[in-house]
Amino acid sequence: MSVNETAHSDKFVWNRQVYHRLKLALSLGLRRQIFLAICDDLSIRNQVAARLHSTLAYPVGQVLYQPSEIQEASTPAYPRLVTLRLNLSDPNPIAQINQWLVNYPPPIVGASKDSPGRSLPIPGFQIVGVEQLTKQPVAIQRLFLHYLRLTEQHLSSPESSRFLESSLLLWVPRPWLYAIQQSAPQFWRCRTGVFVFAGEPTPTANNRSSPERLSSYKSLDLGSFEQSVLEESLFEVDFDFQSQPPVVNHQDKIPETPVSRSEILMPEPPQEELTHQISVSETSSEPKFTHISQELTELIQATINNTDHAIAQNRDESIQAQQLLEEIDALHSKQALPETIAAAYHRLGNLYRLRLEQGQANIENIMVAILAYQEAITHDETSSHVPDILNDLGTLYWMLYRTPPNSEEGQSYIEQGIEFYQLALKLISPDTHSETYARVQNNLGTAYGDLARFKNPVKNWQQAIAAYTEVVRFRTNNMEPLKYAATQNNLGTAYWHLAQHTQSAENLHKAIAAYSLALNYYHPEQEPLKYGMIQNNIGTAHWNLAQYDHPTENLRLAVKAYGEALKYRTPANVPTACAATQNNLGTAYWNLANQSQTTKEERQKFLKLCIKAYEECIAIANSLSEDSLSFDIFTTHNNLGLAHYQLASDQSLNIDKASRSRHLEAALENHLQALNRLTHKQESYQTTFTYIVKTIRAFHNELGIKGQNLALSKVPGHLLSEIMPKL
Repeated sequence: MSVNETAHSDKFVWNRQVYHRLKLALSLGLRRQIFLAICDDLSIRNQVAARLHSTLAYPVGQVLYQPSEIQEASTPAYPRLVTLRLNLSDPNPIAQINQWLVNYPPPIVGASKDSPGRSLPIPGFQIVGVEQLTKQPVAIQRLFLHYLRLTEQHLSSPESSRFLESSLLLWVPRPWLYAIQQSAPQFWRCRTGVFVFAGEPTPTANNRSSPERLSSYKSLDLGSFEQSVLEESLFEVDFDFQSQPPVVNHQDKIPETPVSRSEILMPEPPQEELTHQISVSETSSEPKFTHISQELTELIQATINNTDHAIAQNRDESIQAQQLLEEIDALHSKQALPETIAAAYHRLGNLYRLRLEQGQANIENIMVAILAYQEAITHDETSSHVPDILNDLGTLYWMLYRTPPNSEEGQSYIEQGIEFYQLALKLISPDTHSETYARVQNNLGTAYGDLARFKNPVKNWQQAIAAYTEVVRFRTNNMEPLKYAATQNNLGTAYWHLAQHTQSAENLHKAIAAYSLALNYYHPEQEPLKYGMIQNNIGTAHWNLAQYDHPTENLRLAVKAYGEALKYRTPANVPTACAATQNNLGTAYWNLANQSQTTKEERQKFLKLCIKAYEECIAIANSLSEDSLSFDIFTTHNNLGLAHYQLASDQSLNIDKASRSRHLEAALENHLQALNRLTHKQESYQTTFTYIVKTIRAFHNELGIKGQNLALSKVPGHLLSEIMPKL
């Protein structure tokens, strides 16, 4: 592709496309690949480089290789992509790569008495920091170009450089690209691909006092992120409640029905205390750490720079992070025992995990914890902490998926989390460590539920059910009643989701059974909100089941459950949840009113109760922001209009003329409310418009021309030209 200056009308879209092509090229793992990434904006460069590292450095299936012999320990974690900062005193990228491989040779896996095993693949390398050469003497700059000119010789003699077994990605700004083209044509000829990112140049002089920060992600949008409906603690070592609420696909006789949601909440776990305390001392400068990866130190420095040090706790945590870096670097310098170095990295990971548990969930904190934990495993893969670290790594990758700014890698992050959980489970004996085993299985069930949003919903919900079923085998109601109840709630929700795809009646019965078991352990006086939530879930499952089995009976059970939920989901306590349950209750009453065996007296009663529930829902919703609602309030307006219309137009009901007129006026008012927020292009616009025409005709049928004129007087003028030809 051309590397000339390009004017991009939308640099965000452009950069996202270039990023995905670059990621694909690196992920192929081909030999003898030399890629150049051209980027003038250091902020964008840092974002992309960090994202490539988080996605490609540790593809989870290759982090730990399980031995064929049970007695043999697993091999260390080993990266598939290494990030190096160019050594400005001797800017020789190939020498740096070779030295890294000498320090960290690929481990041998699969060795046994009968087999020597095999070596893991040579990782790929990305080199950053070329832009800093601009501040170096001319001799250093020429030396860098000289080293690049030697690349062609290395390619012709592969035994002289092990890096050729993998790929090299060199990050350069445009001025250095032009210098390479002119002064190192041998290197330029060896390129495999060039990837140009759009962005404004960053003056290198501004970066002299501190490393580039990785915290600003606004300049590069790598994808979209869908917020969870529920507010929840994003870091859970033990996900006791699942995070994704089921969405009910109503298919009742109301042509347009609101979405019901069965919320799942996550209780906050007790925060763990760090077992290793660090003495606090102020540091006045930023030391250079020669034995710790540049990416890790820069990420930590970014978290320190981005912290409000006016808060004593934040200041203490920043000092602890700085001192841990010094401790780890000193341990490397003294060539301390691997398990000692691993323990220090583990403490660093725990420090940042604590930050996450306290609500500081951002990309930098997550990435520091991931890198620290991966280093801990690399240095001591036989530690008793490895299963817990793997569990935490699974959770951290799950958090990458949940933490904005998110990207199309959401599925990849969840899959990486799942593989870490599975690796942890291989190292845990359920008989001797049942609590840990149940915790990881519960996390695995949550991750599979999220993965079902991306692909293979039937398979992934079945996997979630299998995981939760394992949890309740070891997390019994006698040992941990509330956690047992939480898992039963998760299990019910997983069955509910599976019912939307296969064996609906059977899986809905199982969902109701699981929800009912969970309900036994929540007392409304002690846990009113959770009790109300599960009653709402039971109501939703019965409503759904009514479409397949014993409709009247299940609808009555749904109404009963929703009514019980509303005793505790009040407008004062949880207005959004209360509005959602009132909306569900209105729909259930509508369905009951339209059952064939319902008497006309019951039908009239149920329609009035339906109207009351919808009106309560709308009254609460009007006091809230539209974004906070889990249902479409304007669909509720349409449903309320239909209920009023039926009361007015059903001649079998004992209703006087004045009441019929009031119901028709209410129907028209609600349909107009719904239409007011729709555009002609929306499918629901035409449906709502049809309701309005139908209601105006009913005015004429019930009240004559006087009634029709009354109806038309309530219609906005701009709609009359569309409505009149329809009458």
